[in-house]
Amino acid sequence: MEMTRAKQALQGVIGFVCAVAMAGVLMGVCNQPVRGQTRGFHVEEATIADLHRAIQQGQTTCKDVVQAYISRAKAYNGVCTQLVTKDGAPVAPAAGVVRAGAPLTFPTGTVPVSGVLPDFDQYAGLPIEFGRLEPTVSDPSVHAQLGMRVGMPDAGQVNALTTINIRGERSVTCKGICDLQPASGPLTASCPASCDAFRKLPDALERAAELDKQFGAKPDLQKFPLYCVTFSIKNRYDAKDMRATGGNDVNFAMDAPKVDSPIVADLRGKGAIIYAIASASAASLTEGGPEKPKSTIPNGNFQDGAWAGQPCNPYDTERVPRGSSNGSAVSVAANLAVCSICEQTAASCKGPASRNNVVSLLTTKGLMKNDGGWGHQESGDRAGVHCRTVEDAVRVLDSVKGYESTDEFTAIPKTLIAKEPYASFLVASKDVNAKPLKGLRVGLVREFMVKHTKNDEAISDQIDKEIKTVLRDKLGAELVESVDPLYPDDPAVPNMKYTFRDALAQILAHDAPEWFWLTTPSGQPEFAVPGWDVRTEAYAVALALGQAPLSDKVNLRRVSNGGGLGDPKSPFVMDKYLRERGDARVKDWASFVANAKFKDEAVRTGSVNMANDQDPRADQNTVSYLKMQSILRMVVLKVMYENNIDVFVNPEQTTPPYKLGGPGEPAINNRPTDSCCTAFTALLGGPEIAVPAGYTRIVYEPRYVLSQDKKTYRTVTGTVPSQLPHPMPISLMIWSGPGSEAAVIRTSSAYEGATHYRVPPAAFGPVPNHRGAETQRK
Repeated sequence: MEMTRAKQALQGVIGFVCAVAMAGVLMGVCNQPVRGQTRGFHVEEATIADLHRAIQQGQTTCKDVVQAYISRAKAYNGVCTQLVTKDGAPVAPAAGVVRAGAPLTFPTGTVPVSGVLPDFDQYAGLPIEFGRLEPTVSDPSVHAQLGMRVGMPDAGQVNALTTINIRGERSVTCKGICDLQPASGPLTASCPASCDAFRKLPDALERAAELDKQFGAKPDLQKFPLYCVTFSIKNRYDAKDMRATGGNDVNFAMDAPKVDSPIVADLRGKGAIIYAIASASAASLTEGGPEKPKSTIPNGNFQDGAWAGQPCNPYDTERVPRGSSNGSAVSVAANLAVCSICEQTAASCKGPASRNNVVSLLTTKGLMKNDGGWGHQESGDRAGVHCRTVEDAVRVLDSVKGYESTDEFTAIPKTLIAKEPYASFLVASKDVNAKPLKGLRVGLVREFMVKHTKNDEAISDQIDKEIKTVLRDKLGAELVESVDPLYPDDPAVPNMKYTFRDALAQILAHDAPEWFWLTTPSGQPEFAVPGWDVRTEAYAVALALGQAPLSDKVNLRRVSNGGGLGDPKSPFVMDKYLRERGDARVKDWASFVANAKFKDEAVRTGSVNMANDQDPRADQNTVSYLKMQSILRMVVLKVMYENNIDVFVNPEQTTPPYKLGGPGEPAINNRPTDSCCTAFTALLGGPEIAVPAGYTRIVYEPRYVLSQDKKTYRTVTGTVPSQLPHPMPISLMIWSGPGSEAAVIRTSSAYEGATHYRVPPAAFGPVPNHRGAETQRK
């Protein structure tokens, strides 16, 4: 074990050096082949173009590609979290669900709670939900981890894929012999009748073999631009040939849906292999109410599900992969899939992309389909793409853009959709020395670079340097910066002549005066200014005319992150989906709750409360989400027009990844706990791309502190700097107003071509003999 960890550490150092080396003697180290590889095609780091070229040149087949990914899942897709128990005593061994041909095995060693929560002997709050292994309600013969856990350092596993499209394990309802090929004979009497239709669907290997038989080495790439591209799909979307429970442990009568979500059907129609469902936080509906939790878990940065479990960051498995689309990003980062479809309500695509060193692409709301399956929950939801390169993400976009009759948000003006392929806006790596961004105006958004705590400093400064030295000096873009009272003016960058606060003052006063009626917990107006009653018509008029001040608390961070936005609620979206799905047992949210086991007590009680809510209206004393979306679009577009700006840039996150099971950075100044700009671009609904932008090594580890009344644990910011055990990826956000995909693609591809920061995680390299890779699982 010590030798393995030493080797991984050495590989990590080499990988980091290769990422930042400009040239010279170190390149000889970077270009050495990994031991165990041959000269043939390898799926690791392969782009879509690489894959197609290899098939056309006879180096591989589609079936061999899928088999290679299955072998990588056998080697690397195991459990990466460890239970936290009262005394740290070992637990009895237990087997989990079968994945990639073998059941999951769970670590039996546990961590004592005193090693995670300080002063636990003085704690007097609700009972802690200690970590435990329990049988699932979906299949009592298999177990799952529940309760308090931590990430395991150097686990060698990532738990990125919850269901793999392999016959016999892709469904719990139709597992084992109930999914045998129809040619094997009739179903046994023990199999549900619904399995007879299900087993007629080919699995991923069989579909790949069908493509090989039809096309061989001559696939029609015009008709099938995603030919044999192996996808994972976030559990918010349905694939008719795999279990679909939104990551939940819920006992459907038939766990596979009857139809694909539209975006999944599009991918299949373009030749893609729908290979796996990515692990992610469970899709759920929760709210406060009369049902109260009887136990608790301190916030441990987990985003998981009772069935799916928790994915881990492949660059450091002890740390968060971030966001509910974590399995999507991790599967791409660790080379367990070519690309993945993610889903974002706040930061669920961009957050995991930045922490896991992959590209995230989201479009103008409605340009890509989002309806179907467990998605489409809120007005801000969008489908997105995770790939390892901007070019691959744009190729996927070109294949799945367009109108869908079941998705009202795709009814956007046709002029917002480019007539040319979006790939035509890509800047090639060979062109980056010709200043391809000359004439492009880039807005540097200081609101999302404020150094709220010591943990915000290193990444904010690093991204600032990237923007100046790469976008401006190397690529030729012209910079202009916004102004924030908490960020010092930068004399090296001209200021915007018309600011976001200028636009917010004019537009909020005119279109959302109710914004100024929002109150603090004590009942006082949140945006009060001396000498004015901000709730009056007189203040609104004076503010709109620039004759009254705007509270410093009104800024881009607060508009989207601080509460006060109302979305329609009640179980409407899930009731609609479940009724369309037509399951014999789980017919609505109430029956879902009755047939589910939840990951923790808070989710259970919130789900029960939501099941009893039949009022679809948004909460009172809020501002409509869609109204604020329209306002924010006006704000952003007005700033773009007034300053002749093409795109905006800022860091995706300004804090390093936290430890799984540990505390996060406290929210401050409307900067959420772990991101500079969590929900801003989601509310805007404009195009955005997150691109790898290097690595960070500095962390001020946050701490848990027992409250004065001894009943809760809160998090406090760290004060002592330390080196991260492994270099952790960071990301540059490039975004713009609705319809500006061309400028965002141009900028992000040029930046990527000039930097090439992505280096694969060292601990998840090629599997030496992929057909025997099951021996690699720990």
